[in-house]
Amino acid sequence: MAVVADKAQRPAWRGLVVPAVFTLIGLAVLISLGNWQVRRLAWKEDLIATIDARIASEPISLEAALAEWKKIGDIAYQPVRLTGTFDHSHEFHVNSTDKGDVGWNVYTPLVTGDGHTVLVNRGFVPYEKKDAESRAAGQIEGPVAFVGLARTPLAEKPNYFVPDNDVAGNVFYWRDFATMAKEAGLAGDPGLVPFFVEVREMEVSGGWPRGGVTRVRLPNSHLQYAVTWYGLALTLAGVFAAFAWSRLKRRPDGAEPS
Repeated sequence: MAVVADKAQRPAWRGLVVPAVFTLIGLAVLISLGNWQVRRLAWKEDLIATIDARIASEPISLEAALAEWKKIGDIAYQPVRLTGTFDHSHEFHVNSTDKGDVGWNVYTPLVTGDGHTVLVNRGFVPYEKKDAESRAAGQIEGPVAFVGLARTPLAEKPNYFVPDNDVAGNVFYWRDFATMAKEAGLAGDPGLVPFFVEVREMEVSGGWPRGGVTRVRLPNSHLQYAVTWYGLALTLAGVFAAFAWSRLKRRPDGAEPS
């Protein structure tokens, strides 16, 4: 009878200990995820501000761009002034779209007068103009001068869903800097500039390639993610509070009924 009586008078809060522990663990995880997204939000906003400032800045010389690259290792979207001659014998085609059209971005080595070579994205051409002979008027001979935006090479294929580059067929699905350099005979060349430059604007006979293809796409959904995690934490806390209230209000003295 004593055992039954003790069980009958067992405080109701004791039945909340295990649920409370799991709730606290869940809250810790959800709040941590929310805090992480807040930090990512601050990082992304700072990155976007940096890129916006760079794009709006005055163009710098190639020498200054190289010095900045050596200093910080990243000058993405920095306007750079270039002068040189295109080596059309080593042209690369990267599958792309522009203004709703499917085609190619044309990458061509630019040999400068001071011994550097830059892999330049000259711009977009329609799918049927992959062959340089179909746009011969745009194959500029002799010195050119233009402003482009520096772009950091990708270290590897962006993701599993991107097809492998068909180097033999000169069909690239992602900007493989190392392979382009190798195919152009520039691998190990101390004069090779370690980043791409995308033509901002250049008048080309025949209209192709069409420059100005740079698109800044930096999705910033971290605020929504943070709100989601914090919202889930609040929901979990509310569910536990309702559960605890239902247990504790069963008896005025807080004891579980027999």
